[in-house]
Amino acid sequence: MEMETELQKRESVTTPRFTFFEFFAGGGMARLGLGNDWHCTFANDWCEKKAAAYRSYFGRSELRVCSVANLSTSDLPGTPTLVWGSFPCQDLSLAGDGAGLAGERSGAFKPFWKLMRSMIDLGRVPQVVVLENVVGTLTSHNGRDFATIIGALARENYRVGALVIDAVRFLPHSRPRLFILGVHQGVALSEQLMSSNPSEPWHTKSLRLAVERLPERLRYAWVWWNLPVPDEPIPSFASLIEEEPGGVEWHTKEQTDHIIGLMSPLHLEKLRKAQLLKEKIVGTVYRRIRPQEDGIKTQRAEIRFDQISGCLRTPVGGSSRQTIVVVEGRKVRSRLLSPREAARLMGVPDDYPLPAKYNEAYHLFGDGVAVPVVQWLREHLLMQIAAGIQVMIAA
Repeated sequence: MEMETELQKRESVTTPRFTFFEFFAGGGMARLGLGNDWHCTFANDWCEKKAAAYRSYFGRSELRVCSVANLSTSDLPGTPTLVWGSFPCQDLSLAGDGAGLAGERSGAFKPFWKLMRSMIDLGRVPQVVVLENVVGTLTSHNGRDFATIIGALARENYRVGALVIDAVRFLPHSRPRLFILGVHQGVALSEQLMSSNPSEPWHTKSLRLAVERLPERLRYAWVWWNLPVPDEPIPSFASLIEEEPGGVEWHTKEQTDHIIGLMSPLHLEKLRKAQLLKEKIVGTVYRRIRPQEDGIKTQRAEIRFDQISGCLRTPVGGSSRQTIVVVEGRKVRSRLLSPREAARLMGVPDDYPLPAKYNEAYHLFGDGVAVPVVQWLREHLLMQIAAGIQVMIAA
């Protein structure tokens, strides 16, 4: 397949130096972010549709499609330098049902970590573990779920820290996520990688409070990772929009008028001000359920023109699908965000093949990790940690 050949050409430019496993891999966005310095030797996801997208870009056969609970150490090749796990977020999300790690989906962390413990017991110790999830992990069950995760790593002799990174620092996309990074005790760490105290923006108030709630026995393993703040300008939302979108159609006038009719006076005023500019302005709309003055909840369309997309979510119901609004004077057009635009908002390259069905594409990207965030972690933490691992191996 030509696309696989091109990928192989890209990967052959740099000989991979470190190996990793990608669990809950989805479309492979962590793999995209880790790049050619890291070689994927095993990947796992339970969803056949996501697996099809993964293979359409990466080819080859590292991906095993099954529940992580059905894997054993005999399925895993060798000992990776890094294990990446973006385990399901639904039960930890503030919009979820609050089940946390006891939930059916986010509870997948437990069989995943059981598998990691089995590897460690065999002497196959991954030197680095990165776990990614929603910020709601910090407060789930009053911090007990966060403590469970930190405790799981600490008991296996990992030094553990966490960062809250919002994709908006790299992309026109508001998407804060929690990254828990554990490094095994035997790895030599540069002092520059650690801070004596928490610091903004990566160590948010919610993260600091979660750490304060940790049992004293876990504090000894805690590390405040030191990460620079990017200062490059991010592209505007409008710059990522397709002139001729694929996979979606422009709404009829009646459909656009219906969306406008769902706006509160505050958001209607935002629209009116955009029209007065008499130039092309691109905004986004999410539909949300809001309480009114009488206490009755009703659906509202909320518009923003700040050139930042709202957080992509999985398409469960029409309200979760983001709508684009293009204003040119009195003319207002609207349509759903296209699959390619969703991919771009996650930093996925344009040569990544899109699933044929709209919902599958939106689910794939709305459930992933922003590629530039992983790249920033790779450049400013993971590569330096890997260098310490090389020193340890050489010794």
